[in-house]
Amino acid sequence: MPVDVIIRRKFKREQAEALAPLIVKLRSLATVQPGYISGETLKCIDPPGEFEFMVISIWRSVEDWRNWLKSEERSAIQEKIDDLTGEQTEYRIYESLVGGIIPQMAH
Repeated sequence: MPVDVIIRRKFKREQAEALAPLIVKLRSLATVQPGYISGETLKCIDPPGEFEFMVISIWRSVEDWRNWLKSEERSAIQEKIDDLTGEQTEYRIYESLVGGIIPQMAH
């Protein structure tokens, strides 16, 4: 089942110029990985003054994502990003609710 991966990176304004090429490099490398379906990179605009990039990527399976996550090539770039920002990159994996949300009724 496809999964959506949300990646959040917080940074300081003065880090943006050095950070952007690393994010672009990761994105271009991801597009040729087995199981990669699509993705987009977003910049936070509200609230104003928040410096954060969010990447949303869709993968064929959680295994495909984890293979890319653990790859040496990706890890080397990610380490540079975390060293530059001084922040840990946040990752979340989501799957579609095929049947929708089913409310739980109190007994």
